[in-house]
Amino acid sequence: MTSALNFFAAMGALIQRDLRLVLRRKNDSLATLFFFAVVVSLFPLGVGPEPKLLQLIAPGMLWIAALLAAMLSLNRLFADDFQDGTLDLLLLSTIPLPLAVLAKMIAHWLSSGLLLSFAAVVLALQFNLTGESVLILFLSLILGTPLFSLIGGIGAALTLGTRGGGVLLSLLILPLLIPVLIFGAGAVDAHQAGQSVAGHFYLLGALFMLSLFFAPLATAISLRIAVE
Repeated sequence: MTSALNFFAAMGALIQRDLRLVLRRKNDSLATLFFFAVVVSLFPLGVGPEPKLLQLIAPGMLWIAALLAAMLSLNRLFADDFQDGTLDLLLLSTIPLPLAVLAKMIAHWLSSGLLLSFAAVVLALQFNLTGESVLILFLSLILGTPLFSLIGGIGAALTLGTRGGGVLLSLLILPLLIPVLIFGAGAVDAHQAGQSVAGHFYLLGALFMLSLFFAPLATAISLRIAVE
C-alpha cells in the first residue's frame, strides 16, 4: 500500500512539473487554441451560411480540427525530456516507467485535449447546434481526446530523435485514431438524427480503457529502445 501511494505521489509530481512547464510556455497552448479556432472558423466561410449544412458538417469538422490541434504538441511530449536528460532519470527512477509515461500523457491531455473540449463548446455556437447537441459534443470530446494523448504518446516515443519526426508521427497516429473520430462525431450525428448515442459512448469508453492499459506499456518499451 505504501509503495502504491509513493508511485501515485510521484505521478502527481510529474504531472505538476509538466503543467508548470506548460505555464512557462503559454504561447504553445495559445497557439494550439488559436489553430483550433482558425480551422473551425474557416469552414463556415468556405461552405456558406446554410444552417442545415453547418449542422451536418459540424461534428466531424470539430473533431478533425481538435485532433489536428492536439497533434501540434505531441511531437514535444518526450523530446524536451530526451534532450535535457530528464528521460534518462525517469528510466533510472524507482517509479515504473509506464506510470511515469501515463503521468506525462495526463499532463498533455490537461494542457491540450481538455482545453480544446471547452473551446469546442464556444466554437460550436457558430454552427447552429442545439444545446443538447453541444453537450453531446463536449462529452464525446472529454471521453475521446484522452485517446489523442494515449495513442499519440506511442507515436511520439517511436519517432523520438528521428529527423522529420512530426510528419512520421502523423503518418503513424492518424490511421489509428480514425475509429475515435468516427465514434466521437457519430455520437452527435446520432443525436441529431434522433437515435441513441449510448453505443457510440460505449465504444469510445472501450477504446479508452484498452488504450489506458496498453498505451503506457507500449510507449515505455518504445522509449527504452529509443534511448538505448
